[in-house]
Amino acid sequence: MSTAKPLSVFDAAQTARLLDFADMVDALAKAAADYAAGGIHAPERQVVPFPQGGVMLSMPATAQDIGIHKLVNVVPGNKALGLPTINGVVSVYNSRTGQALAVLDGPTVTARRTAAVSMLGIRTFLARAPRCVALMGSGTQSAGHAQALAALYPGLRTVIIGSSLANAQAFVKAHRSLDLMLAAADSVPADADVVITLTTSAVPVYAQPAQAGRLLIGVGAFKPELAEIAPDTLHHSQVYVDDPAGARHEAGDLIQANLDWSRVGSLATALSQGAPLEKPIVFKTVGCAAWDLAAARCALQKKEYLQLVN
Repeated sequence: MSTAKPLSVFDAAQTARLLDFADMVDALAKAAADYAAGGIHAPERQVVPFPQGGVMLSMPATAQDIGIHKLVNVVPGNKALGLPTINGVVSVYNSRTGQALAVLDGPTVTARRTAAVSMLGIRTFLARAPRCVALMGSGTQSAGHAQALAALYPGLRTVIIGSSLANAQAFVKAHRSLDLMLAAADSVPADADVVITLTTSAVPVYAQPAQAGRLLIGVGAFKPELAEIAPDTLHHSQVYVDDPAGARHEAGDLIQANLDWSRVGSLATALSQGAPLEKPIVFKTVGCAAWDLAAARCALQKKEYLQLVN
């Protein structure tokens, strides 16, 4: 009779060590194909309100090898208490037996796989390696993206545009140890070939005309009432989304622009058929549990995980 191994629980730092950005970009490309083909099942996320204004988000996904359940709580009021806004876990299960394999830190998985999806977007929708990336936002998501850029494009010129120049300068100071040419600015440089919006703004923070050769990645607007990218920019760009089903309900930029969904492509299609790189491209991401499953696959394959559980 076999004895079940003790459940491995990884904190934020341990989870980060298990999630290598290069590995995740490759795993996400595979997961996108699997998800589009029905090999990964990831239903729409369930949102349950807390009495004091927070929400609990439940996001399961299953595949032939593993299943995951991400359960995270988002409580905006925590900021005033000096506590993290997002808390939660990603539990990982054996698909054949249903037995629990590991518990990963939820916010770390979310931040790193979200940044890795953007990095996959750069690899897919930009004709060459980026020369200058502008990050619009100076919060947690920007930190994750800066870490990903440093890992995959060391030495890259990276410009931070915050809600104020002071916030951008503070971000640069806090992350000066990263292998990037970090600089603060109050507007997007003319030579930026990638712009990534990472805010929770209800009004567009990027309204420049659509521009061939500049990839625009929208990350921060994850609810219908949020919008980071101006409608005119979207209407004059070829638009792709990471999750077509989720985007129809959550991509506030696209929803508010009344975009014709028949002309919105999917990441999976771009990966399999290519994209018109000579045109202005917007890649909008809303995230889904399939991407968390891809991250969990990476964690299970890392030698550090195998050493800890064997």
